[in-house]
Amino acid sequence: MLSLSRWPLAARRGITGVMTDIDDTLTADGAIAPAALSALRALRAAGLTLIAITGRPAGWSAAFAAEWPLHALVAENGAVAFVPSSEAVDAADPPIRKYYQQDAATRARNHQRMQAVVADIQRAIPQARLASDSNGRECDIAFDHSEHHHLDAAAIAQVVQRMRQAGMQATVSSIHINGWFGTHDKWLGANWIVRQLLGRALAQELAQWVYIGDSTNDERMFEHFPNSVGVANIARFAPHMRYLPRYVTRQARGAGFAEMAHALLAARKTACNA
Repeated sequence: MLSLSRWPLAARRGITGVMTDIDDTLTADGAIAPAALSALRALRAAGLTLIAITGRPAGWSAAFAAEWPLHALVAENGAVAFVPSSEAVDAADPPIRKYYQQDAATRARNHQRMQAVVADIQRAIPQARLASDSNGRECDIAFDHSEHHHLDAAAIAQVVQRMRQAGMQATVSSIHINGWFGTHDKWLGANWIVRQLLGRALAQELAQWVYIGDSTNDERMFEHFPNSVGVANIARFAPHMRYLPRYVTRQARGAGFAEMAHALLAARKTACNA
C-alpha cells in the first residue's frame, strides 16, 4: 500500500464518484465521525456521487440513507439498496426507495435456510453470538466478533467454514462475520446500484470512482478499483488479505475518510484554478 500522498493529481482530478464502506471507515462504535460527515457534505456539494456499501442490515441502514448526504446506500453486502426520493425517478416515490437483488420468494426460502445455519453454528461453536443488529437483517446472518462480543481468530475461521459448508458466501468485516445465500457481494452490489441509479456500467468507468474501506470484506472492491484507499486501521486486517487498497491514509476511521476527501477536493480546486 502506498501513502495517500502518492495518489497522482491527474487520477484524483478524474474522480466523479466515491463509494465507501461504513463501519470503521465512516464510523466508530456505530456512530459516524463528525469529520466524516462534514467530508461527505463537502464532497456532495462539490458534485461527486456518493454511495455507501455496507454489511450492516437493511433495518439499521435505512435511517442513515435518509440522514446522510448520500445518493444511495447498499446494505447487507449488496442485497438491498436505499435511494433517497430526491434521487428516485418518480416524484411520487416514498422518501426512501428500497430495492432488492432477490425476489420475495427467494428471500423467504433463504431465510429458512439461514436459520438452520445459525442453529448449526451455535451448536458447534457455543461462544458464537449473533450480531446485536440481527433483527434488522433480511438477506443475511451475522455473528459478532468485535463489536460487543469477542471471538478469536480460530472461532472466526470456524464460523466462516460452517457458513461455506452450508453453501453460503461468507465474509469478515471489522466487527461481524456475515453469511448469505446468493451470488451478490459488495462488488456486484456496486455494479447493480450504478445501473439502477445512473443507468451506467460501473466496469466501464472505474477510473472515475474511488472506493475506501477498512477490512477483509472490502477485498473484492480493492481488487477491481484502480483508485482504492484503506483507512489506517486496515493494518489490523492487511496480513490476512490477498487484495489490498492501492493507497492508505495516515489517519484511522472517519478521520481517514476525511483525509481522502480532502485529497479529492484539493485536486478539484487545483483543476479549477489551472
